[in-house]
Amino acid sequence: MLIGEVARRSGVSARMLRHYEKLGLVRPSDRTGSGYREYRDEDIRRIFHIESLRSLGLSLREIGRALDDPGFTPGRLVGDLIEQTRARIAAETELLTRLRRIDATEPAGWDDALRVVALLQALGSASKDTCQRAALAAADEIPVPVEALVEAALGETETNVAGALRWALARSGDGGPALLAHALDSPDPAVRERAVRILAGLPGADATTLLRTALTHPDPVVGAQAALALGNRGDADAIPTLVEMVVDGRNDTDAADALAALATDDTQGDAIATELLTRLTTRDAATATPDAPSATRDADASAPDASAAPDADAASAAPAIARVAAADDGASAADPVSDPVAAGAAPDADAASASAARGRLTQALADIPGPVAARALAGLTRDADPGVALTATYLLRLRDGR
Repeated sequence: MLIGEVARRSGVSARMLRHYEKLGLVRPSDRTGSGYREYRDEDIRRIFHIESLRSLGLSLREIGRALDDPGFTPGRLVGDLIEQTRARIAAETELLTRLRRIDATEPAGWDDALRVVALLQALGSASKDTCQRAALAAADEIPVPVEALVEAALGETETNVAGALRWALARSGDGGPALLAHALDSPDPAVRERAVRILAGLPGADATTLLRTALTHPDPVVGAQAALALGNRGDADAIPTLVEMVVDGRNDTDAADALAALATDDTQGDAIATELLTRLTTRDAATATPDAPSATRDADASAPDASAAPDADAASAAPAIARVAAADDGASAADPVSDPVAAGAAPDADAASASAARGRLTQALADIPGPVAARALAGLTRDADPGVALTATYLLRLRDGR
């Protein structure tokens, strides 16, 4: 078969067939008496093999090695092609994302487009200073797609840079919450935590709605951060989670502060105090012995009025109360507030844990306004756990002195 006929049947141009011949990929087996190239069936099969391998992305040099190597294994070649294709797709996807982000800024001219390109590159820079400057510029000077800021913020681990990116996002307008919603379901716990922290700093109803949803997230870190953020926003939906954080000792100081911030009046304070008392009562039931008194069981019924002067027992406990007040300076090993065993609690782990939880719940009542919290603290001054009793006595005195 002459070259023209081969070209018509194979779809490979005569020029390309001559190029293959020049490279040694395929040579016509014969020549006619007039010197024309004549291809046999095996030559044509080789041409189809070449075209098939080209369709997979192989270079002509790679095709020549594959066809001439008797030890050639198609599986290895296909595996290499898969990896090369993945890398190429990733590069093209990155380029497409960058182009979409530039287009989203609606640049008026090449100067605007080039400034956005430079800013996007800076946001992805390995230099923390460069990234931080880019974040600040994104907020004040150059419009940058929210998607780029979210991506940078979710991947940032340095505190100052992450703060600058969150600040830029808070000023970037709409779009951030929807993108962060996906990040809350990331398989990476660090990304989930960053996402909820970013949400905490975003204004608007969309961010608040997502934070409410995050309260029941299976990751307790996400739920805790959402509760703290909602507490700072004055959202009462956070109260059950904040109380649970106090019980569990997870960010319990921050949770108690958030509960106090939510207690804007006596009515709200009474509701929060009731929630805390419910958990105290639960702890009483779990750890009580038949003869042990429970201050919370009779706090509402028999506790003295919050305005009553402290009794003699409370007065004699003044040195221990002072130690409670100075707990941040380091409690001694024998301090009953910091040592459940010294305070008379059972030495087993469950009892110690319950005692610590009751202590945290008592402390959380400190800044809660309203009569319910005051009566509860008065009742707790007679608690069977000396650590709880001393803490309640001290806190009650602080309230009386306000």
